[in-house]
Amino acid sequence: MAFEKIQELLGDKADYLLNHQSKTFDKGLLHTPSPDFVDKIFVQTNRNPQVLRNLSALYNHGRLAGTGYISILPIDQDIEHTAGASFAKNPMYFDPENIVRLAIEGGCSAVATTFGNLGMVARKYAHKIPFLVKINHNELLTYPTKYNQIMFGSVDDAWNLGAAAVGATIYFGSEESGRQIIEVSKAFERAHELGMATVLWCYTRNNDFKKDGINYETAADITGQANHIGVTIQADIIKQKMPDVNGGFTTINFSKSDPLMYSQMASDHPIDLCRYQVANCYMGRAGLINSGGESKGEGDLANSVMNAVINKRAGGSGLILGRRAFQRPFEDGIKFLNSIQDVYLAKEIDLA
Repeated sequence: MAFEKIQELLGDKADYLLNHQSKTFDKGLLHTPSPDFVDKIFVQTNRNPQVLRNLSALYNHGRLAGTGYISILPIDQDIEHTAGASFAKNPMYFDPENIVRLAIEGGCSAVATTFGNLGMVARKYAHKIPFLVKINHNELLTYPTKYNQIMFGSVDDAWNLGAAAVGATIYFGSEESGRQIIEVSKAFERAHELGMATVLWCYTRNNDFKKDGINYETAADITGQANHIGVTIQADIIKQKMPDVNGGFTTINFSKSDPLMYSQMASDHPIDLCRYQVANCYMGRAGLINSGGESKGEGDLANSVMNAVINKRAGGSGLILGRRAFQRPFEDGIKFLNSIQDVYLAKEIDLA
């Protein structure tokens, strides 16, 4: 997709997003994606050589190979949102082979999905694209509905089916977050022992984070701290929702904050809000990938391109898109993924 097409999709926000220069803090403090990102960042860490090899597999596969950016196809919604609700628009994805095929033909860096999906086709595809096994989930058969991430398998099983990485979700702010932090930190420790990379879905979840019609679960200050806890338990890559508001701590009146967080560390510009998330990932040493969100129809492409521009110019490492790709006809899903990848390949889009 040509740069002109990206500008067209951004519409009246093109100048606002493409020419913004962040003044929150010196961009020279950031560790930004680059072809030598694994060497530059992870060689000096406690990660063993097999983790470095698997991280390199992620960063050197697909259309974004060798750029320092990553494009991951996540399809775990069959558990998180029920299979029927997720695949009704495109029933072919009840067959897990089609999930892997979409990631491969879509030029993705990795495919992220469940133990069952990857285990069913492991021998055919584990050597053709990096597997990222999602090891915990929220299930929706409990009534009344509760939101709680529980383990669905072992890290050793993920290694046995050929995974390059494991992924997990923590609902920071929820009643069960303490247990989840302990479980996931132990799982990540074992994953690193076995040589797998680790990816954390750093979501916040608490009904009291909503006030006056605004959902502060996606506030930059709250999600930023979730990211910081995520890298503290040694996640190599952080997945986070795009921030669309700030001042969660001060509005809800909990935790601790400093006025400089809102006056100097961030502004109300979406790139600056996202950059605050990057800063909390050890200034980008752990890559930040923002999630795509639910599919809403015709506006998905423009919205996803906008989010990719925000993430890239903030210092992030990519987008992780699922529903917006697989709830389309197969070929359209490939084109959708490629269009988002094109933002990261566009040399005209630089760090703000």
